Amino acid sequence: MSDTYFEFGTAADRWDRAGMFFEAKEYMTAARILEGLVEEVPEQVSPRLLLARAYYHSARLGRAETELRAVLERDPVEPYARLMLGRTLERQGRSAEASGHLRMAAAFSGDFGLDEDRTRPQRP
Repeated sequence: MSDTYFEFGTAADRWDRAGMFFEAKEYMTAARILEGLVEEVPEQVSPRLLLARAYYHSARLGRAETELRAVLERDPVEPYARLMLGRTLERQGRSAEASGHLRMAAAFSGDFGLDEDRTRPQRP
């Protein structure tokens, strides 16, 4: 497949195409399309977050971490980016570093450590 396919169309066309490849679990192809979008509009969080997810699912964890940190520079309270960064760090064997991000993601989502029946806090 030529590179022109990945660059073809408007940014909205490429966003849609990247989403289709992502949904089809063609993460490497989605990433190739998203890399161009992120380069074109680096201030936008959504393409960068989807790029990080594509990297994560294709086991390019270093690249996923880089993109997630860039997302969090732009939007420090983006809960899904916090969660993904924590999971990415865990997969890299960096559990201690991951725990802070995972706690923040839980707090942002309203998960305050309730037990399974969700009626009382868990005991430490």
